[in-house]
Amino acid sequence: MPAIKDTCENVIKDHIVRAVTDVFGTMLGHEVGDGEPCGNARVASGERNTTLDPAPVMVVGTVGFLGDVNGLLYLYFDATFATACTGVLLGMTQAEVAKSGAEVVNDAVGELTNMIAGSFKNNLCNAGHTCKLTIPSILRGRNFVVEPTSSARRYAYRFDCLGHKIVTDIIMNQDE
Repeated sequence: MPAIKDTCENVIKDHIVRAVTDVFGTMLGHEVGDGEPCGNARVASGERNTTLDPAPVMVVGTVGFLGDVNGLLYLYFDATFATACTGVLLGMTQAEVAKSGAEVVNDAVGELTNMIAGSFKNNLCNAGHTCKLTIPSILRGRNFVVEPTSSARRYAYRFDCLGHKIVTDIIMNQDE
């Protein structure tokens, strides 16, 4: 079975672009851009804030995958867009989402992340890299950085959707 380090970056990009496009199209009825690579400095908090304004609150879903391939997939949303996506996904008005609180947004972002990670994982499995998913978790905050260890390989892509940025950050163990 080929090692994941032998899998070219274009294949990883194709897998994640397909996953994000399919999930956002099917579950939210939204089109997304093609997924532009973004360097490590632009991954933190979805995208570095270069103005003097405070950074937006980010809602970040994460799901791990374990097996022949080990890694984590992070999905970054600004809180405003996470709330809007929650409303569409659950058929709720923005007022209903606001009244329901952060927990319902966390659940929706967790589920969207799980669907994208599941699609990405299925593509890895189809390529001969059997793995399973972990449960989703959520990170909220401003100005934080997720940094991989030196033994990991990072694949980060920025997507545009309705004027908002969505970032996928895939961190994979390159020793596998």
